[in-house]
Amino acid sequence: MAKDGTKIDGTEDRLAPVLRPVRAGNGFEEALEQILQVVRLGLVPGGERLPAERDLADRMGISRVTLREVLKVLQDQGLVESRRGRYGGTFVLPRDERLAGEDELRRRTASVDVEDTLRFREVLEVGAAGLCAAHGLSDEGAARLRTALAATQDAPLGDYRRQDTLLHLTLAELSGSPTLTAQYAAVRATVNDLLDCIPLLVRNLEHSQHQHAVLVEAVLDGDADAAREVMREHCAGTAALLRGFLA
Repeated sequence: MAKDGTKIDGTEDRLAPVLRPVRAGNGFEEALEQILQVVRLGLVPGGERLPAERDLADRMGISRVTLREVLKVLQDQGLVESRRGRYGGTFVLPRDERLAGEDELRRRTASVDVEDTLRFREVLEVGAAGLCAAHGLSDEGAARLRTALAATQDAPLGDYRRQDTLLHLTLAELSGSPTLTAQYAAVRATVNDLLDCIPLLVRNLEHSQHQHAVLVEAVLDGDADAAREVMREHCAGTAALLRGFLA
């Protein structure tokens, strides 16, 4: 609904269950999740126009710059198209033009309980981060963690997910629990299979890198509460992307 209380392009009632203010920590990821849901649920049918950028940004509490980055991702994925002119805007592409890609996603994720995987991953990741911070790391452990972080920062785009995996596995191993490490390795393999189904998004990777740096700093400072909270937010960002593309 616009600020004057009127409906947005006649779609207010349809979009109300999905569009809501996003949390500051993962604004881009959560906004992308919501717009993907709008498109994939058919709340704006193929051939129709999404609400105006200003109205969408107001509804989700994000800047128009962030919204445009979200819409660019959808355009790159062949879900929407931008039209210029008096009757222009962002239009949802007809479903038959998107069907092949969506069928492939369903095939690749049919045997995976996405929600269970994401929740279990969060439990293990948050626990590992908290243990590392609370118990402290040896000089060797701290050096390993710094090296793993640096590798993600220096990784070319095509190698980023591998280095990201190694950083998280290092945290799990440094927690001191071999059982946790083994369980995390298993769930991370499933998460990586899911991540392979969605595109690498530079905005998301930059955000993840910032979270990685804050996380490592909290662990090395021995701040368990901060380490757990940063890791929880980090997992939530990844979960938002996966839910948006795969749910």
